[in-house]
Amino acid sequence: MSPEQARTRIQRRNRRAILEAALEVFSQHGFRGATLDRIATEAGLSKPNLLYYFPSKEAIHETLLSGLLETWLAPLKALDAAGEPVPEILGYVRRKLLMSRDYPRESRLFANEILQGAPRIGVTLEGALKTLVDEKAAVIAGWAAEGRIAEVDPYHLIFSIWALTQHYADFEVQVRAVLGPGTPDPYEGAERHLATLFGRLLAPEDAR
Repeated sequence: MSPEQARTRIQRRNRRAILEAALEVFSQHGFRGATLDRIATEAGLSKPNLLYYFPSKEAIHETLLSGLLETWLAPLKALDAAGEPVPEILGYVRRKLLMSRDYPRESRLFANEILQGAPRIGVTLEGALKTLVDEKAAVIAGWAAEGRIAEVDPYHLIFSIWALTQHYADFEVQVRAVLGPGTPDPYEGAERHLATLFGRLLAPEDAR
């Protein structure tokens, strides 16, 4: 293997280490509380070495957010207009809940960005996210108009799904503190509860 190939492999490894460390630091301390020194220490690198890969804290943060957004939109993209309405919506609820379970740090990173007024992803929220939500809200509204689900405001339904699933990641410490030590995985109970909650909400009048 040539020195160049070896350097490329090392560079890829270091870049992954920096992003992994930054995700941990940003999710714990937010953008303002994170520092390059903290990220470098978490990554096991010197600050000058970190700056070789990323010129600033902002550049690291933007890279993380850019990679997160595609993952963040994927569960809603999978909502299929040709499917059965209630199973499709409950499938979306489950996918969002699993994201909270599997990507809690990413969820907190996203939440911190929103709480700051979305200075780095505002354009995406008003563009790609809004376009996708508009598209899926129209699908849900169509299902309601056809009597296949109960009358609901599709946008507030989506907001409710976000709130009730992301809570388990963003407020994980509170959830586990209230449930107490030794309790079962909260996500199992959450999945059953949310399926019942949204299933009852969405059931057409003649199915109740």
